[in-house]
Amino acid sequence: MLGLKLPTDPRWVNIVEKDIGEILTDHAWCEQKAASTAISIIIGYNEYPELIEEMSLLAQEEMSHFKMVLDCMKERGCILGRERKDEYVSKLLKFFPKGGSRTDQLVHRLLTAGLIEARSCERFRLLSEQLTDKKLADFYRKLMISEANHYTMFLNFARKYGDRETVDKKWQDLLVFEAQIIKELGISGTIHG
Repeated sequence: MLGLKLPTDPRWVNIVEKDIGEILTDHAWCEQKAASTAISIIIGYNEYPELIEEMSLLAQEEMSHFKMVLDCMKERGCILGRERKDEYVSKLLKFFPKGGSRTDQLVHRLLTAGLIEARSCERFRLLSEQLTDKKLADFYRKLMISEANHYTMFLNFARKYGDRETVDKKWQDLLVFEAQIIKELGISGTIHG
């Protein structure tokens, strides 16, 4: 369903389980950045009422997820810690060229956001299926469903605002590019690492 070209290395969950605090901290910051992305789209593309409506709901949802992750951390005696740079996202953002029409820029942002959500969805599925902490596994199952909805929402908006054939080609090219990033990064105890 997600169309990812390279699945996550099966050993990833084993690495994550060695330091749950680390993955929760990274996850919390990912939720905060997702909310910021939604707000940024509202600010930059306010001429699209349907998009603005969905982005306002998304920003609220992502901040509620941020709070949920903070609550999980608190239960486990973890603290948020400092924000880290997400190397995966940094590399992914280099795929599309700068400039172009406003429509192209919007489509590129939507596709990139959709792919980040798709990879998060895949990782949350793995956590929900393989974590030995059943409470945390259930938590990730619920979030996995949200991520899947976000992924399809971003992709559908990209297709709505751009030429469908062109958008689908860009999506496939982005998926191939993302697979190479996943291969290069190896595996670490982060949501996208």
